Amino acid sequence: MTSPQANTLDPQHQQSLHVWLQKHLPGYTGQFQLDKFAAGQSNPSFLLTTGDCKYVLRRKPAGELLASAHAVDREFRLISALQHTDVAVPTPIALCEDSDVIGSMFYLMSYEDGDILWDPALPEVPADRRRDYYQALVESLARLHSVDYQALGLHDFGRPGNYYARQLSRWTKQYQASATSELPQMDALIQWLEQHQPEDDGQCSIIHGDYRLDNVIFHKAEGRIRAILDWELATLGHPMADLAYYCMALRLPRAGEMKGLQGEDLAALKIPDEPAIIRHYCEARGIAEPTHWTFYLAFSFFRLAAILQGVYKRGLDGNASSEKALRMGRLVAPLAAQGLKTTWE
Repeated sequence: MTSPQANTLDPQHQQSLHVWLQKHLPGYTGQFQLDKFAAGQSNPSFLLTTGDCKYVLRRKPAGELLASAHAVDREFRLISALQHTDVAVPTPIALCEDSDVIGSMFYLMSYEDGDILWDPALPEVPADRRRDYYQALVESLARLHSVDYQALGLHDFGRPGNYYARQLSRWTKQYQASATSELPQMDALIQWLEQHQPEDDGQCSIIHGDYRLDNVIFHKAEGRIRAILDWELATLGHPMADLAYYCMALRLPRAGEMKGLQGEDLAALKIPDEPAIIRHYCEARGIAEPTHWTFYLAFSFFRLAAILQGVYKRGLDGNASSEKALRMGRLVAPLAAQGLKTTWE
């Protein structure tokens, strides 16, 4: 995993966390160390060490937040339910809804030691094994979308039906609430999406909402997934939203904050292309290939641009969980432009 950086709570919160751990963490030694993981733009995550044991503490960020954002209690509920499935997730330990303990709601989960890979070209993986990693990612996503969410008691985890209409409305409002300048590309993309929404086809699954390479922990030096992380944006929704979002990596440029595979020779890298990924996913689920792929992709670029605009705004307000937040504002316009480009293909 990404190396953590030293980060301590103020004395009052250290003491209140100590008291909370005594009550809720089995095997707590009476002392702890808390170190912040450098990665992550949304809910800050910390490595909590007590004795020889390691855990992850994930909390809401401080300060004023957008409505419905950073719901760590929803994350905790979901990974708790998914313990009973073949979807790989960390083990939940305890949820603290009392914001007075450390200044915001948080939860504890298991620390999963393994490999987090940041470059979709997988330069650290032997070429003849890269396809294994991509197949594991696709098959894991297919397993998630095949979960019977009603059997897990998650019928109220989101609103089935009209996913794209509701999401387009939500993220347009979130984007407008955090906008810091006028972006014609974003306005044009929103207009195109509003005019080209497909009719609801009734598909509904648990969706991750931010499914990408670096939100997954692989077993050490193996193309097997140990745990899927960062469930903050999970909900009930259309499964193609996850698949299209995942496939964006093939279209993002190689340079900059978000490294993609645009312009790369995928065959030479031994990495499956977009049609192969779509085909593999649909075969894994036993479904037909999508008929509105352009819309799904364009929406994914729009949604990511809206998310990063919110990250940038929190950076300006001093509430972001990483110093990289202030650089995210530069990505919003290019993402919107790329989304528009997909509509012309």
